[in-house]
Amino acid sequence: MAIFECRQLTKRYGSTTALDHIDLSLEPGRIVGLLGPNGSGKTTLIKLAARLLTPSSGQILIDGEVPGPETKAMISYLPDREFLPEYMNTRQLLNLYQDFYADFVPARAEEMLSSLDIRPNIPVRKLSKGTREKVRLILTMSRDAKVYMLDEPIAGVDPAARDYILKTIIGNYEPEALVLISTHLISDVESVLDEAVFLKEGHIVLHKSVDEIREEHGMSVDDYFRDVFRC
Repeated sequence: MAIFECRQLTKRYGSTTALDHIDLSLEPGRIVGLLGPNGSGKTTLIKLAARLLTPSSGQILIDGEVPGPETKAMISYLPDREFLPEYMNTRQLLNLYQDFYADFVPARAEEMLSSLDIRPNIPVRKLSKGTREKVRLILTMSRDAKVYMLDEPIAGVDPAARDYILKTIIGNYEPEALVLISTHLISDVESVLDEAVFLKEGHIVLHKSVDEIREEHGMSVDDYFRDVFRC
């Protein structure tokens, strides 16, 4: 049964159509890449699932439910921009998440923070950009969620940090959960993906397993993406 489903989902901003009657069905236990250039509708789709936006028409369902209070408890969402309070330190952030989310696992977060030697008493404002990205991801992945939605989780960090982030995603998500990774950096995430969804100008132009793409087209997902989106 699909845990993430779109039925003729459409989102317009005035005269601009960000998503145009898309149909999509994603099952649990998969890591799925939501792939497309900037402006293709990736962030809009994720925000609709997180109930930060409402559809213009059509429907989006999370585990059979329209986005609302019930689905917010199922989704662990990492937005594409900074959201950590700069005056807090990592210990305070862990306490905040533990108070706010019933499914937060402090021991999991502690282990990941320790492995990076991130001290608990350092305020966010004193952390490097790459370390902030890691802390944000650790908080997101330390929940026992049904759906993890990661919007451009590796866009602002160096290659070494990207490797750590991908290992964190693989090693810490619930096996029966769906992980949806929105990115335009295909080569960096291809190795962890089970499926790829290509978005182009608000339309889904492809949804296949990464193995099918490689077998049918004789090239990597990254190469095929470049071919599909070639200017």
